[in-house]
Amino acid sequence: MLKIQADDLALFGGKPAFDNVLHVGRPNIGNRQVFADRLDDILDRRRLTNEGRYVREFEERIAELIGVRHCIAMCNGTMALGIAIRALELSGEVIVPAFTFIATAQALQWQGITPVFCDIDPITYNLDPRCLEQAITPRTTGIIPVHVFGRSCDVSALTEITARRGVKLLFDSAHAFGCSFQGRMIGNFGEAEVFSFHATKFINSLEGGAVVTNNAHLAAKMRLMKNFGFTDYDRVDHLGTNGKMNEVSAAMGLTNLESIDEFISINRRNHKQYQEELAGLPGIRIALYDDTEQCNYQYVVLEMDQRISGISRDDLMKALQAENVLARRYFFPGCHRMEPYRSRFPDLVLPETERIAERVLCLPTGSEVTAEQITVICNMIGLILRNGVKVSHRVGTDLTLASPLGAR
Repeated sequence: MLKIQADDLALFGGKPAFDNVLHVGRPNIGNRQVFADRLDDILDRRRLTNEGRYVREFEERIAELIGVRHCIAMCNGTMALGIAIRALELSGEVIVPAFTFIATAQALQWQGITPVFCDIDPITYNLDPRCLEQAITPRTTGIIPVHVFGRSCDVSALTEITARRGVKLLFDSAHAFGCSFQGRMIGNFGEAEVFSFHATKFINSLEGGAVVTNNAHLAAKMRLMKNFGFTDYDRVDHLGTNGKMNEVSAAMGLTNLESIDEFISINRRNHKQYQEELAGLPGIRIALYDDTEQCNYQYVVLEMDQRISGISRDDLMKALQAENVLARRYFFPGCHRMEPYRSRFPDLVLPETERIAERVLCLPTGSEVTAEQITVICNMIGLILRNGVKVSHRVGTDLTLASPLGAR
C-alpha cells in the first residue's frame, strides 16, 4: 500500500516501503541456462583463461556490434584504461573532467601522470570544450573525456580541438556501450575508447572491460601489454602486465550481449515511467536522452534545485534510503575534492562540476526494478517533497543518517 502520510515514512518510524533493497545498478543477468552451458563447456575444456574460445568470441561480437576493427577484452575497465594510456605513451598532464568515477583520474595518477581537472557543461554533464581549450598547456599530452551516463560528449568539438592542438584523444566510454553519436556507434572515435563491463553496468561480464580502436598498430601493442609482453610461448618483447579477461567472465558477457535489446527496452521503459510520474514536482528535472541516437538508458538521473524543491538532494536521498531505495549521488563531491587531488589542488574551483555534484541523484532501474516499484518510489519522492521541512529537520537530528549509504 502506498504511503499517504509523512508519519508513515520509515524516517519517522514507519515500515520501509520495500523489504529488500533496491539498487541503482543491480546486475542484469541474461539466460541462465545458456550461461550454465557455457560454464560447463569451459570446465570440460579446462581452459579458464589465456585467450580462450569465449574471450575471442566476446571480442568479435563487441567489434561487430560497434562496427570497429579491433576489440581487446581485459579483466576490468580500469586496467583497460591504464593500458590504453600506457600504449598511447601519455605523460606529463592529461585533461579529464572531475565529474566522473575516480578511476578516470586514478588510472593516470597510478602511472605518474597528472590529471588536470576541467569543468563540465551544465546540461550534458560532459567535459566543456570551451573550458578544455583554456586548460591545454605545453605539458598536455592527451585528453580523456567521459560520456557521462551514456550521453555522448561533443565528439566533433573535442576531435577538432585535439587535432588542432596536437594532443591525443582517448575516450572513457564506461557508461556508453550501445550508444551512438550522430548515428555512429561510440567506440569509433579518438585514438581509442574504453568500455566497462563491471557488474553494475547494463551489460556485464561479472567483472571486465575492453579497449576498442580502429588503429591496428595500437591494438597489437595493447594485446602484448595485457599479457606481460609475450610474443611467443617463452619470449617477451614488450613491457606488459596481466590484464587478461578470463573465460567465465567472457561467457557471462556473451550471454548478456544476447539479451542487450531486452535490457535496453527495460531501461527505456523505466526511464520513461520515471519521467512521466515525476513530471510537475517542484525543483525536479530528469536528465533526458536523445531519442534520435542509440541509447542504453542505463541511468535515471534526477537533478534537484533546492531553492524550488524546498529540500536538499542529500535529505531526499537519506529519506529514500530509509525506505530501502538506495538512490546514489553520482559523482559526489567531484574527483578534485577527493584525495590525493584535494591536497594537491586545494584552490581549484570548478563551479559547474560542484553545482551539479550537489544536485544529482541516480534512482534504481534495470531488469530487477518493476513498474509497480517505480510508482511507489515516485509517490514517495512526491510525499517527501511535500513535507520537505519536516523531513529535513528529522534528517538533521538523526545521527544515524549522518553517513549515508549512497556515499559509499
